[in-house]
Amino acid sequence: MSSSPIRRIAISTGGGDAPGLNAVIRATVLAAENRGWECWGVRDGYQGVLAPEQYGGEGLVRLNRARVSGIAHLGGTILGTTNHGDPLRYPVNQPDGSVREVDRGDELVARLRGLDIDAMVAVGGDGSLAIAYELAKRGLRVVGVPKTIDNDLERTFMTFGFDTAVSFATECLDRLHATASSHHRLMVVEVMGRNAGWIALHAGMAGNAAVILIPEIPFEIGRVADHIRRREKKGRLYTLVVVAEGAKPVGGAVTMQGGAPGQADRLGGIGEIVGRDLEALIGRETRISVLGHLLRGGSPTSFDRLVALRFGAAAVRALEAGHSSVMVSLEPPHVRYQPLEAAVGRMKVVSLASDTVATARDLGICFGD
Repeated sequence: MSSSPIRRIAISTGGGDAPGLNAVIRATVLAAENRGWECWGVRDGYQGVLAPEQYGGEGLVRLNRARVSGIAHLGGTILGTTNHGDPLRYPVNQPDGSVREVDRGDELVARLRGLDIDAMVAVGGDGSLAIAYELAKRGLRVVGVPKTIDNDLERTFMTFGFDTAVSFATECLDRLHATASSHHRLMVVEVMGRNAGWIALHAGMAGNAAVILIPEIPFEIGRVADHIRRREKKGRLYTLVVVAEGAKPVGGAVTMQGGAPGQADRLGGIGEIVGRDLEALIGRETRISVLGHLLRGGSPTSFDRLVALRFGAAAVRALEAGHSSVMVSLEPPHVRYQPLEAAVGRMKVVSLASDTVATARDLGICFGD
């Protein structure tokens, strides 16, 4: 707990974008202004502090009521974001063309102090919040806000962005039912989610998929094919299969795709493999759709807007109460504060003993096991 007064705070949005980020920014700014605090936004994660020259020396943006008016319904983030530029492993180009990673965490904290920033509201997923936790240990007053469409953060019932992603994926499945039934096709839909199956499970059930493949349940493609054949014998001449990008076969590994030069490989491609294998086993024409980054875009649902607004306001209340190194979390019907240390470095995966999985099995959905 800290009793030092707050006059000026900063907001940072890092990692992948998610619907609801602008709602968090709006709520934070309004709640801060109502307490007489100034609010500043850091551009592109922490780049605005570490590399202000990229922004003409204006790496921080003054945020006030007028600046955040009418942004809560917008997707993305008005501050920008990045998956690169981790201040603890900051990439620095070397004369020989190589890249060396350096720790600029202490420098970041010192620069924020030099800008008279008393506290930071860090909005992000597990990677961004892990950075925030380390900065808190180095003396920066921090409150974290959990954000990810994947819903894989511990210590919160749900992250904002997840409901919007599931809603859009469900709408896509609804549309695919029409063309799949018309052409008697097998349709395979790959969705995001990293190494957790939350999006695939929830969208697959809501969208009436017959097969859902998630990372938590390694699948056997032969069992999936058998399930589809049994459906065909009952006159169900088309099937929708939802595949999480982190799904993997029994005894196999996740499927990776090569990233851009200098970047790490990323998850993706399992939908193509599943579709190809099922077409060969069943002999039915197959189509593959990869929703990818479409799940990140668009206007947040009312649920995500409300959660994001509650999170932003709660972050300001946490700072006012003297908290630091905590994360706001949703524990319906309340928003609570959780230690950042307990929230990072862990992944919330789908429990195989959950009611949702049990319900899917009762509906006859195949998980490939």
